[in-house]
Amino acid sequence: MKGGEAIIKALIEQGANTVFGYPGGQVLPLYDMIHDSDLNHILVRHEQSASHAADGFARASGKIGVCIATSGPGATNLVTGIATAYMDSSPVVAITGQVPTHLIGNDAFQEVDMFGISMPITKHAYQPKNSSDIPAIINSSFELAKNGRPGPVVIDVPKNVQEEELDEKIANLTDFSDITLKTPGYNPTIKGNIRQIKKASKIISNSSKPIILAGGGVVISGASEELKEFSKLIQAPVTTTLLGKGSFPEDEDSFLGMIGMHGRKVANLSIDESDCIIAIGCRFSDRSTGKVEDFARNAKIIHIDIDPAEIGKNIEIDVPIVGDAKNILKSLIKNINQLDVKKINEKSIEWYEDSLMFKRECIPRITYNETPLKPQQILKEISNAIDEDSIITTDVGQHQMWAAHFFNTLKPRKFITSGGLGTMGFGFPSAIGAKVAMPDNTVISITGDGGFLMVCQDLATVKDYDIPLIICLFNNRKLGMVYQWQNMFYEERLSHTDLGQTPDFLKLSESFGINAERITDLGETEKAMKAAKKDGEAILLDIVIDKDEELPIVPPGCGITDILGEYNIENDITGIKNGKNDTFDTISYKKGGD
Repeated sequence: MKGGEAIIKALIEQGANTVFGYPGGQVLPLYDMIHDSDLNHILVRHEQSASHAADGFARASGKIGVCIATSGPGATNLVTGIATAYMDSSPVVAITGQVPTHLIGNDAFQEVDMFGISMPITKHAYQPKNSSDIPAIINSSFELAKNGRPGPVVIDVPKNVQEEELDEKIANLTDFSDITLKTPGYNPTIKGNIRQIKKASKIISNSSKPIILAGGGVVISGASEELKEFSKLIQAPVTTTLLGKGSFPEDEDSFLGMIGMHGRKVANLSIDESDCIIAIGCRFSDRSTGKVEDFARNAKIIHIDIDPAEIGKNIEIDVPIVGDAKNILKSLIKNINQLDVKKINEKSIEWYEDSLMFKRECIPRITYNETPLKPQQILKEISNAIDEDSIITTDVGQHQMWAAHFFNTLKPRKFITSGGLGTMGFGFPSAIGAKVAMPDNTVISITGDGGFLMVCQDLATVKDYDIPLIICLFNNRKLGMVYQWQNMFYEERLSHTDLGQTPDFLKLSESFGINAERITDLGETEKAMKAAKKDGEAILLDIVIDKDEELPIVPPGCGITDILGEYNIENDITGIKNGKNDTFDTISYKKGGD
């Protein structure tokens, strides 16, 4: 058995039967062996799409995504996708080719130090110098990628190592599953410290304004059911980060929305007014907190996270609990049930009911019957055309935040987006990976004209592998988010954000053999999507939207209560006071936007 054959055998034993890749000189031995193997290889048209597709596969399925590229530029083209997976804690194993070991360090043709480049953006990186090490490295990579806080691992395999024969003892093993490498110092904590859990339970029981902030860690740990039970038990409304979207059913009354720079005003103001924040599996990133000094000044903060490095990194924490979200939520529920739950609810019920009323008062600015088409209308039509098991992937920009605002996600792993890195070009290839992982689910790629043009060549992948995606392209001929910022904060000095009229997306799509339709009127999106689902074929919907529609936003350097543009503020203050809600009377409202 050769090194390349060992890679294939170990991948299949790990359950990674599908890989996304692009061949090249330094992975020719491996690809020659893939030719006669049982590995399902999907040829993308750019290596960046391979890493994004592997990421989408992982997020949709909860399994590990695998991508392959050659050395040098092939490997570096994976880097953006690897960094995206790292920032969003997605388990990806990236296998790259490398020049033969005797040439490493000589600046050989297509040599690059992938081991060094990838170290800051991976959980770990390996470079086997002996083919017999490959089974243990593959197995250990999968363990590292999925255990603790998930993330990407790179395996950089020199060409000669792919061709070398394994030691006879290892080659003759019926399976490689018991062969692993030790990783000194890596021992993630799963169970939370019971003293900290009891301390948190006491703070929660004494709180009169508790609120839950759910992040991507809730989705990763599969803790959605526990989150619902916990929220009901302590009578606490729920907010999420962008990556926490789907961790809690968004049609529930107790769901207040996403927090942060482009969050919901009701969520931001409620976080600010709370006296106890239970943050679960989130990073308190700058996009979530706004000005750190002004974030939740009156709240005790309980932070649950499996990565101890995240606790206290950005926000001062009162009670840190390191461990798996699902495990810790179970323990919290058990501890709080041992207390007098009735008394706990008596303290928080007024806050809970006021929060729900405040949510009803904070009606977002929505237009459903105008042309040029508004993104809110399009997202309503998309929602009408699909079921709760459908998977939405987004690119990055205005359309991403419109989707976060106006598309109700009811289940985990149904909303996939690039959060931490904010990667344009992520949405479309991640949808390819999601559809390959979950072939029975409808998958919709919501993308912008800017991001889509970065990866549009993979329409060929969709065609060649008959991947029936629905691509909803929000077309405003602008780099929309940057265009909005230039309008708001740079005195309307519009510098290079106009994309012009090139290309014609219908002709582009049709040149790849993909159905396409231009949407300019009300009702056409829903009709086209239902027809596409029935036909079972890929389609691109070129949806022409109003170029001047803007997002709610917290201006840079401001606190999250200073959000502009969601709805008419004066009317909503009047509505709150007429509803006899005095809980939020002390909040400082800042006019603007509308």
